[in-house]
Amino acid sequence: MLGFLPWMLFLFLSGNTMSSLKIAIVISLVASFTLGYGDLKQGFILQWGTCIFFLICLIIVDFLNNLWIAKEMDLLSNFALAAIMWLSVLIGKPFALQYARRGLPKERWNDKNFIRGCYFITLVWACLMTLAVLISILKRTTWLPFPNGVYFDITILNIIIGLTFTTIFKRKKRLQREHANKNSIGI
Repeated sequence: MLGFLPWMLFLFLSGNTMSSLKIAIVISLVASFTLGYGDLKQGFILQWGTCIFFLICLIIVDFLNNLWIAKEMDLLSNFALAAIMWLSVLIGKPFALQYARRGLPKERWNDKNFIRGCYFITLVWACLMTLAVLISILKRTTWLPFPNGVYFDITILNIIIGLTFTTIFKRKKRLQREHANKNSIGI
């Protein structure tokens, strides 16, 4: 999903220095606005949350040089993304539904199974991002003193699980719908 691209850019570009973090924030903010302009105009919650997050980071980290925020950025970014996802569920506009409707005929937009599936995808992602928050918190304790690279790898694995789940779930639902259509027309 294009809505996640600024977050992925941030994850891979932020590095271990203040200058790499500042550059990653600028690139992610620019990507948020340029790649997500249409989504912003349509009120996509993930896109708005992403732009607001990176704009706040630009002010606090790039302009104000707040080292504490910079040091806690993995925790804060995971928390922000999880909060955006949970908020989209709480206000009844799951982010997955907004993106899924894009390529769908309007007559299917209110299909109960379609909406339920989008809620489920959003909830899975929200749980995965909440897990990423917990991993970021765990990283700050002495309970499991792994090198930082291990925590980064766990974060990547978390994203891969989410992408794999979404792909398999969507494919399964599409096949179920096609099968039901074939049965309804007697093939």
